[in-house]
Amino acid sequence: MLEVKPLSDYLINEKPYYLPVADEVELYQAACSERLPLMLKGPTGCGKTRFVEYMAWRMKRPLITVSCHEDLFAADLVGRYLLTGDETVWMDGPLTQAVRGGAICYLDEVVEARKDTTVVIHPLADDRRLLPIDKRGEVVRAHPDFQLVISYNPGYQSVLKDLKQSTRQRFVALEFDYPEAPGESKIVAQESQIELELATRLVHLAGKIRQIREQGLAEGAGTRLLIYAGQLIRRGIEPARACKIAIAQPLTDDPGLLLTLDEIISDIFL
Repeated sequence: MLEVKPLSDYLINEKPYYLPVADEVELYQAACSERLPLMLKGPTGCGKTRFVEYMAWRMKRPLITVSCHEDLFAADLVGRYLLTGDETVWMDGPLTQAVRGGAICYLDEVVEARKDTTVVIHPLADDRRLLPIDKRGEVVRAHPDFQLVISYNPGYQSVLKDLKQSTRQRFVALEFDYPEAPGESKIVAQESQIELELATRLVHLAGKIRQIREQGLAEGAGTRLLIYAGQLIRRGIEPARACKIAIAQPLTDDPGLLLTLDEIISDIFL
């Protein structure tokens, strides 16, 4: 028999490390109290997902996360009929499970999903708070504790992958960016378990890289990549080498840009 995971399996039991940078915690709580859907905007690796995890832990709410992609169909969110043995049974998708049970449903990088898929969230993201399930002829009214949260990176999306106004204007938006250098250094030191001085150098490197985006670099170095570099350094990898494989190589394949990044890394770590 096919079974859906109980919502208790989606509770976050250990406190995620998150360093607030402004009033985002209070804004999230206010939006949640008013049952408003939330849109988190910001560059890759700046802490959007960690923030949602922290808030789910803080509010003791189950968190169901869906990583969106171009092959994500509406049925992947809502559910579908499946064959099991000699019978056909309905299996709720992650969105439906969150709606019924009062969990947070977090659609990460929502613009990567198919346009016809994102339409299913529209009646959930306004005052109706309804989820139509056409295949079952059912309309599910959202549990009072249900919250819809989406995220996307407006910095590199093409016009074809931007959010439609019909979707955007159903959400209140929190804008995220990389933390200020002292705070980001604390985050990198904590998450990668390295000395603060070394974390500060990694953040300084990221600052230099973020300044050259106008030269063709699609994205700056996110905090996540700095943590990866710190973890490699903690394992004994030489700092410059760790930065090249954890920061420079993931950012670009362009030989000219890689040469520029290598020079910046060498200036700081050699």
